Amino acid sequence: MTDSTAGVKSSTDKVAVVIGSTRPTRICPEIAAWIRDVLQEGSPLQYELLDLAEQKLPLLDEPLKAALRQYQHDHTKRWSRTVDFYSGFLFVLPQYNWGYPAALKNALDYLYHEWSGKPAAVATYGTRGGGKGAAQLLQVLQGLHMRAVDDHLELVVTDADVDENWQLIDVGVTLRPYREQVRGIDQQLVEAIKDDQL
Repeated sequence: MTDSTAGVKSSTDKVAVVIGSTRPTRICPEIAAWIRDVLQEGSPLQYELLDLAEQKLPLLDEPLKAALRQYQHDHTKRWSRTVDFYSGFLFVLPQYNWGYPAALKNALDYLYHEWSGKPAAVATYGTRGGGKGAAQLLQVLQGLHMRAVDDHLELVVTDADVDENWQLIDVGVTLRPYREQVRGIDQQLVEAIKDDQL
């Protein structure tokens, strides 16, 4: 991006809002898009959706451990470049059986250095907010040496919030109570990324 008034090149740090479910009937993309839009309001960061379903990663098939960074497969090399591109991450995911989706664990396990040191936030959703899934994911992010921000989101989505096809009736109404918490996550990510640049 070029600032025509100053005549110099400026850049905006980009944060991936990761759609952490690949289930065909998922509501995760709609929730992630709402979070992205609220995060973006007045933020100096640029938030972009990153859909794991579009990455088409098979179950981990690299012959060597990720820490060596000696990738053999093109899909891993593409995934490495994608993750390297972002300055931070917000993972959006449902809670499955007190845990988090296998597709997200698989995507995390493909890489190591690309995640290390980067700020991360977590937004879970479920009938009770998804706190147990968040706790498990935060432990894995710690193992990857990511820097989790202080707060995370636990979004309550009940049967009353979805229609007969299990799709959200009105994402804005369901998630409106969390707007200020989402804005707080943006502030924490801004500070964490600023710290990286000092």
